[in-house]
Amino acid sequence: MSEALIVCESLVRIYQTGSIEVQALQGLDLVVERGEFVAVVGASGSGKSTLLSILAGIDAPTAGRARVDTWDLLAMTRRDRVHYRRRTVGFVRQQTASNLVPYLTARQMVDLPMTASRTPARVRRDRSMQLLETLGVGACADRRPGQLSGGQQMRVAIAVALANEPHVLLADEPTGELDTATSGEVFAAMRDVNRSLGVTVVVVTHDPAVSGQVERTVAIRDGRTSSEVLRRTATNDDGDTHVIAEEYAVMDRAGRVQVPREYREALDLTRRVRLTLEADHVTIHPDKA
Repeated sequence: MSEALIVCESLVRIYQTGSIEVQALQGLDLVVERGEFVAVVGASGSGKSTLLSILAGIDAPTAGRARVDTWDLLAMTRRDRVHYRRRTVGFVRQQTASNLVPYLTARQMVDLPMTASRTPARVRRDRSMQLLETLGVGACADRRPGQLSGGQQMRVAIAVALANEPHVLLADEPTGELDTATSGEVFAAMRDVNRSLGVTVVVVTHDPAVSGQVERTVAIRDGRTSSEVLRRTATNDDGDTHVIAEEYAVMDRAGRVQVPREYREALDLTRRVRLTLEADHVTIHPDKA
């Protein structure tokens, strides 16, 4: 097994507004191996964007454990956080206007983060063009955001996020403002970056067409990891290949499992259930008492 790059255990994030307390994350567990491409899905308010903000170093968890590479996200100082965001993670927001500087060209925007990191000018110039070419927008190097299509803007934003060679790329709904065809192009570009540069990628998305293209999709419900879908390619006897997707419920360290709503409703599972230990599995029965 490859080394885990991201580890979250019993992660909690509580927001306080006056006397109102909102628990965005309620004991979430997540492990992402180095080099993986993972999609995180969930309904609005499930906590997926909060998770991404914590991993990006923009927000701080309330309790639990969160580690990215060698960084303990609960113990970082303000100076640590700046260094972490500059070197360890790259972050792409859904709104392209939040990612790009309107008066700079694509090449200048990719160059900018490296300037802050004191990278030599020649290295910056070469890397800027390499990233833009890798993401299929090399011809747009001297164009400003207003001269780019939505898909081109997002690919430039990804290049900017990768400028300082981060270990992980985090993207919050990167295809949310794009049409289906352009979404596919942007997602393909991220997949190429994952494979060619070895960057670990975590994408938050609501688009099933996007989440269905990765080997692992993690679903969050009510602030906890509820299930994972693992995909693998199989070959038939006649040589044709097809994708097999298997869904797994996620059990936390306390042994808790979130039973999907459709299962609960189909069997009328309510407050109590009866468990039976079989030779190789556990069965769940509705409470008929």
